[in-house]
Amino acid sequence: MGAKEESLHFKNLMVPIILFVAFWGIAVIFWQIKDRIFFLYNFGIIGTSLFIGFGLYEILPRRKKPIGRKVAQALVGLYMVCFLGLFMKENMQIEGFFFYLSAGIFGGSVIHYLVAKILGPVLFGRGYCAWACWTSAVLDLLPYTRNKRGRVSHRWEWLRCAHFLASFGSVLLLLVVFAYEPEYRSWEEVYWLAGGNLLYYTVAFVLAFALKDNRAFCKYACPIAVPLKLTSRFSAFKIAGDPETCTDCGACSKICPMDIDVSAYVKQGKRILSTECIFCNTCITTCPEKALTASFAFDIGGAEKIRRREPEI
Repeated sequence: MGAKEESLHFKNLMVPIILFVAFWGIAVIFWQIKDRIFFLYNFGIIGTSLFIGFGLYEILPRRKKPIGRKVAQALVGLYMVCFLGLFMKENMQIEGFFFYLSAGIFGGSVIHYLVAKILGPVLFGRGYCAWACWTSAVLDLLPYTRNKRGRVSHRWEWLRCAHFLASFGSVLLLLVVFAYEPEYRSWEEVYWLAGGNLLYYTVAFVLAFALKDNRAFCKYACPIAVPLKLTSRFSAFKIAGDPETCTDCGACSKICPMDIDVSAYVKQGKRILSTECIFCNTCITTCPEKALTASFAFDIGGAEKIRRREPEI
């Protein structure tokens, strides 16, 4: 019995171990290839932060598991915003990514977006949104953790695309029309970072209190969701459910912060294929029958099953 428990315990730690090894492996490889110590501590710090957060999630009691996710959010967010943003003076917003990419600067912002928001989702889906996003780290502290009524019309979700195009268009306008040349690692970059975050939080707070939903910004206005939704369709890690164990109580769907109809996927014997899933594992810790678990397989996202608000008469 002891050996079995030890085996199960090791299996539960596979995700944090994979993250730790993967990030430190990338850190050493880039450090050797580029001969820059930045790559070593950049990927090392992020990998270690995620390892601590995921590790805490696995070892803490069921009700306290969300603490692990909040710890990961705080550690990664502080590193990204305070160290890379304010201290190193890099614009970590999406506009910084566009600026640096156009200038051929392989800085922190470019690395961050390529790894966390373009390539990473193929493995871990939109896990960044739940475990590392500094915007959602603050939004998760607001009082509306559960959206009881479901999402508003899907037309609202096109605002994310509009925001993405507006960010890209503004950068293109400045570069092409006004011949703007951003000064890398300058106070100018800090102003971009501060201005972008101020805009994000203002919109996010207004939406959260207007719709009584902490994650309203993520669902309707976040531009980062656009690339994340594309590559997360192929995510290897997704939530899976056991239809035989499931009692169809609906607790998982009611508690999902992204309003995914989790039980609908489980009843069909499918993994949670929605590209709205942020891999927060809230449904796993909520399920009274322990019918849900994180799984590793290869499939492609399917139909979106989302809880929507009833139209008002």
